[in-house]
Amino acid sequence: MPNKKTIAVFGATGAQGGGLAHAILNDQNSEFTVRAITRDANSDKAKQLAQKGADVITADIDDPNALKKALDGAYGAYFVTFFWAHMSPEKEMAEAKAMAQAAKEAGLKHVIWSTLEDTREYIPLNDDRMPTLMEKYKVPHFDAKGESNKFFTEAGVPTTFLLTSFYYDNFIYFGMGPKKGEDGKLTITLPMGDRKLAMIAAEDIGKCAYGIFKRGEELIGKTVGIAGDHLSGNEVAKALTAAIGQEIGYNKISPAIFRSFGFPGADDLGNMFQFNHDFADDFNGKRDIAFSKALNPEIRSFSRWLEEYGNQISVG
Repeated sequence: MPNKKTIAVFGATGAQGGGLAHAILNDQNSEFTVRAITRDANSDKAKQLAQKGADVITADIDDPNALKKALDGAYGAYFVTFFWAHMSPEKEMAEAKAMAQAAKEAGLKHVIWSTLEDTREYIPLNDDRMPTLMEKYKVPHFDAKGESNKFFTEAGVPTTFLLTSFYYDNFIYFGMGPKKGEDGKLTITLPMGDRKLAMIAAEDIGKCAYGIFKRGEELIGKTVGIAGDHLSGNEVAKALTAAIGQEIGYNKISPAIFRSFGFPGADDLGNMFQFNHDFADDFNGKRDIAFSKALNPEIRSFSRWLEEYGNQISVG
């Protein structure tokens, strides 16, 4: 497709990148074509992308030569890292720095960097309202992405900084679905008090990214936040009740109790929810639903998403 602009999509077999790759491939009139970057070109998801017309490239983002090959001749790229694969902020920042440098060397015209706030700009390390983790961070999986923004800016890469939101999908894959308590009642547990949480379907992040690329230079240099819904814990429980057909309650706990649960990343997530709660007006204000819908007219509310995926949420 010589007349089409190539977008190198990192994480193309994952939720965010997959959403973008399929959005482009499903649009027969798209001005773009997909170069799907994956570590395993033989996976079912990679084969599906290839069948739909994507150029599937095997590349390890820790290999500079592979990164260079992945971006060669591309117009733009979608960069995303997966903190939970290693839970190392330093590794995540090293990956982001390598991506930014490779993008500069490749002369890309438009990059989208999937990022989050650096919460230390809101809660300094010496602020004991929230525990400091790993000696350097408040919310490691946020802070590493937010700090990494500078790599793209300092390299002069034409970048749109995409602020993502809490995934609806976490109720399926991250063990956050309804649990039965000692009293036999089903509840979801979130340390959000009565504040609303910005949420989105992971796939819709990729579709919003497609909307950004379609706008061309308009959003280069801008920070864009996206969400499909802003819901309180009670509203989430009410939507789940309607979708699942069983009464779901909301277990409103403190961030300190959430941090004490002890599973890997519990302290990080506890701090995340505390940040989302304490700075809800700012956090949600940056994630405008109407603007998100302008980027992706098919963006789903939580209730709409539950109509499709509610049957995948385990209850017990």
